[in-house]
Amino acid sequence: MNESKRRRFRYTGRKTNEISFPLGGIGTGCIGLGGNGRLIDWEIFNRPNKGSFNGFSHFAIKAERDGTLLDARVLNGDLHPPYTSQLNGRAYGSFGFGPPRQTLAGMPHFRSVTFQGPFPIATLSFRDESFPGRVRLTAFNPFIPLNDRDSGIPAAFFEIEVRNPTGAPITYTVAGTLANPLPERNVHRIFREGNATFLVLESDGVSPEETRYGNLTLATDTEEVSGQEYWYRGAWNDNLEVYWRDFTTPGRLVNRSYPPEEAGRDNHGTLAAHVTVPAGGRARVRFVISWSFPNCENYWKPNACECAREAGVSPTWRNYYATLWKDSRESAAYALSEWPRLFAETRRFRQALLASDLPAAALDAVTANLAVLKSPAVLRLEDGTFYGWEGCHPSAGCCEGSCTHVWNYAQALPFLFPKLERSMRVADYRYNLRPDGGMPFRLQLPLGTPSSGFRPCADGQFGGVMKAYRDWKICGDTEWLRALWPAIKASIEFAWHPENPDRWDPDQTGVLWGRQHHTLDMELFGPNSWLTGFYLGALKAGAEIAEALGEPETAARYRALFAKGKAWTDAHLFNGEYYHQRVDLTDRSIAERFDALNYWSEEHGELKYQVGEGCGIDQILAQWHADLYGLGEIFDPAQARSALEAIFRHNFKKPIRDYYNPWRVFCVNDEAGLVICDYPEGRRKPRIPLTYAQETMHGFEYAAAILMILRGLVEEGLTVVDAVRERYDGEKRNPWNEIECGSNYARSMASYALLNAFSGFEFNLPAGHIGFRPLRLVDGRFRCFWSLDPAWGEVLFSPAGAEVRVLYGTLSLRSLGLPFVPASVEVAGQPVGFVVRDGALHFGEPVTLDRRRWLRVKPR
Repeated sequence: MNESKRRRFRYTGRKTNEISFPLGGIGTGCIGLGGNGRLIDWEIFNRPNKGSFNGFSHFAIKAERDGTLLDARVLNGDLHPPYTSQLNGRAYGSFGFGPPRQTLAGMPHFRSVTFQGPFPIATLSFRDESFPGRVRLTAFNPFIPLNDRDSGIPAAFFEIEVRNPTGAPITYTVAGTLANPLPERNVHRIFREGNATFLVLESDGVSPEETRYGNLTLATDTEEVSGQEYWYRGAWNDNLEVYWRDFTTPGRLVNRSYPPEEAGRDNHGTLAAHVTVPAGGRARVRFVISWSFPNCENYWKPNACECAREAGVSPTWRNYYATLWKDSRESAAYALSEWPRLFAETRRFRQALLASDLPAAALDAVTANLAVLKSPAVLRLEDGTFYGWEGCHPSAGCCEGSCTHVWNYAQALPFLFPKLERSMRVADYRYNLRPDGGMPFRLQLPLGTPSSGFRPCADGQFGGVMKAYRDWKICGDTEWLRALWPAIKASIEFAWHPENPDRWDPDQTGVLWGRQHHTLDMELFGPNSWLTGFYLGALKAGAEIAEALGEPETAARYRALFAKGKAWTDAHLFNGEYYHQRVDLTDRSIAERFDALNYWSEEHGELKYQVGEGCGIDQILAQWHADLYGLGEIFDPAQARSALEAIFRHNFKKPIRDYYNPWRVFCVNDEAGLVICDYPEGRRKPRIPLTYAQETMHGFEYAAAILMILRGLVEEGLTVVDAVRERYDGEKRNPWNEIECGSNYARSMASYALLNAFSGFEFNLPAGHIGFRPLRLVDGRFRCFWSLDPAWGEVLFSPAGAEVRVLYGTLSLRSLGLPFVPASVEVAGQPVGFVVRDGALHFGEPVTLDRRRWLRVKPR
């Protein structure tokens, strides 16, 4: 990683202020690691919990020599302003009372901290002239593509390394303190098992069937450990006062225990790891914080339990992780015993990803938004099904249901954890499809609960077809696709189904005409390139699937309908500069026809919330999907490029300060961004235009920018990407939490597609094919990460040829696409026979690649 990239991921001073780096598994919740080292945002209780502390949970370190304390500090850096606290909060503990005591800002801490965080590993370096040692904290949760089990451990992993720069040995003690958040009758136990010491926090006043039930564990595999099962119980600030006196007393902690009959609340426990480090030496200690809160319920809908029972399903369900580890002690033991492998494989992934030859802002965008997968925005249900919110409110999920039109944009999961992405397709087509083929865009929980009346949305429903096609090409499992095909087919043909109340395309023209719900939360009426593009993409994907499954007549019918719709769209929805919507805004009968008079403004004599003649950011979004999945042209290529040029010309605002925005503000002052819909001079702007028209929403921005890059507008696309990431500098906003409708917003995972765009990644595993056609080579060189269902690795180009490396898994290939004519091919040093056909190398026999067998191609 070059220096410009290193600087991109380094945060100091005020640039650490907004950081909360999520530490947790996929679908387990997480703990946030603050930019100064504080443990914040304890989101482990089956719902978001922004801005939270868990009592005084923290790490601290002391140094002593010959029975004398040299120094002791909590493992935090400075708390940055403001220091007046928040306006909303409890009496005697909010505005006007200073920072909350839980920040530990009043404790001795380190003067300097540097946070380096290319996801998924954070490294904090602590310095203070008063402390005789250099301290580095490394924190992570395993992120191993294709290994969803180990990437779903409900735990945060911490390694503290201390270096002794002095001329004599020093004994260092690293203490981890964990508060018990359980509601009553807290019970703590310290015990040694194998080579690890555990502090388990639980409650004997909560039934294992309750949703409140759970436990936490703090564990270390350090050889010499002392601890206190309980902090001192007293009044006022007695507990923290006594703890700090105990900790700063030279020597080991003396255990404190209370009998079970005196169980209470607001308890803390501490484990202390002791190491003696020689002059000039170093030592490392490891801690794991793990949790188990196994029982879930639909807390966001008051009548959910009743609806579930009426549907014959249980109103509660268990987290998937609870089917793998019975409690937090078991997951902590697994984490410690498997630590070397888990860290090595996580680091291998990160190294391959960071070695990718993408511009710094693009690589930043790719890595940062992977954090969504470790946030409370995602769940894993008891059978392993992946389920996602759109984002997170401070203390609840935001916008339920693996929302089809939002998760349409997210490209990280299908390539990194394709099994989980496929589980979303299965859940939608199994539980969320109506008999007429319509698919409400929000899947209800518990699974099997009927839809709550959400209508089908055009972009989400047809995008689902394109994604099913993508997922099949990623995994190569034709039987999986065959099982879904009747539902996929019904969802396509819903467009002209006689019971479709929105009458999308009743005459089978290949164009959407009726009432079309979409991701901007309202409906468009009449033909528009944005949603018709998805329809065309679904027809094209459906034709490919039908052909593969032995239905040539269906394939021919879909292709004919696609051709008819494409021709009409290119001819009638392109205004010479960009694509738009064809609608008579003054025609009241449009709203009447669909019983939608809420879309009619009597005062203005116009339909509301329409694109009209506007230049929309998503006007050819379906082409983005098609380019990424190898589906070919949805729109005329010349017109598509013109549209992208227009989007950049009209919608990119730099600076944003003079631009009017009545909606949510994600871009301010001298920041820059790409707005949702602009109305160029001379074009008619509706009196009440498209919803969110003036906003800058990042997932939209990434998709448009990547399509620009794919279509040759590289600098324009990178300008947009850089503008987004400049907003997330650690001081203004959290680099690992891009916001839209709440925190940890799923749509931002569109940024993952930057990897595939720059590498020109091709994939078609049903045919045993992958390929790479890099966007740009520097001195003939290019390197990039790639991932598919059976394997992941990297590709390297140099003047000597190309090399496909598998770093995890096994990949069988029948052909390989490259941008040059090959002279020879080797696998593990052995020559391989091939022929060149249709721009690809076709092997005489399938070749198998793994970590010991890489493929090398020399150019002619």
